[in-house]
Amino acid sequence: MAVVSTSLVGGAAAVASQLTQFSGLRRSFLKLDTSNSNSTQAFFQNVNSHLHLASSNKGCRGVVTMAGSGKFFVGGNWKCNGTKDSISKLVSELNSATLESDVDVVVAPPFVYIDQVKNSLSDRIEISAQNCWIGKGGAFTGEISVEQLKDLGCKWVVLGHSERRHIIGEDDQFIGKKAAYALGQGVGVIACIGELLEEREAGKTFDVCFQQMKAYADAVPSWDNIVVAYEPVWAIGTGKVATPAQAQEVHVAIRDWLSKNVSAEVASKTRIIYGGSVNGGNCAELAKQEDIDGFLVGGASLKGPEFATIINSVTSKKVAA
Repeated sequence: MAVVSTSLVGGAAAVASQLTQFSGLRRSFLKLDTSNSNSTQAFFQNVNSHLHLASSNKGCRGVVTMAGSGKFFVGGNWKCNGTKDSISKLVSELNSATLESDVDVVVAPPFVYIDQVKNSLSDRIEISAQNCWIGKGGAFTGEISVEQLKDLGCKWVVLGHSERRHIIGEDDQFIGKKAAYALGQGVGVIACIGELLEEREAGKTFDVCFQQMKAYADAVPSWDNIVVAYEPVWAIGTGKVATPAQAQEVHVAIRDWLSKNVSAEVASKTRIIYGGSVNGGNCAELAKQEDIDGFLVGGASLKGPEFATIINSVTSKKVAA
């Protein structure tokens, strides 16, 4: 929990600067005149009224710092990377890695290598596809149906990834229909959401994420087999990572949205994972956040030992009783 001292007028400007970095969600209260104590007092009143401090009204959890009740979840999105030889090496590294038992682990190879990975990877790790068609297969050149993915042994599919949204041009409703069809066929959905840099800078992070969440909620028959992946687009593959506080603030807002718009039970059960330049060096601090239930990993998932480190960051969730 963040603590702000009101004892020093001179410290107010510094706090305002930190808040600009922290959020980018609401900008109306970040302007500050430090010329007198009245303006400083007004500033801190605005902080109290606008800034959501995650866990501020929650007691110590004692054992594990997770707001959701689901198991820690780590997915590796290999995107359009790899060859038969490099994937064989990666699978070998994953098979030999020692992984914590209390984590669900999924990898999403390119379509053409799914069968290779399924036939060589340990059953400890499940297989996901990176995309699927909106309905049953047929005359849809270049597409892959959920039925075909099931035939290969895929248990999950990644949908709504920003590269599909902003490069391919898939819109919210189209993605929602994909999710509904996949779930209807018994395939779990890793449902991606996230804002562009200009949307964050304009204070629209919540608006964008909630709109994307609504498209899923309007379409899906159930949330039982959905993992929500918050991936700020400005952090994907850029080396820029949302700070733990930035990620936590959005995650707690997503959980609150689920509670208000779906149900409290779904909000508790649904795992909300973070993606965006997650690596072996930053995963532990991110994992400590109460509403971060795991990760969706890009580039670092192509390195077996580093991906194992990220999986095992679940240990950072465990705190002294």
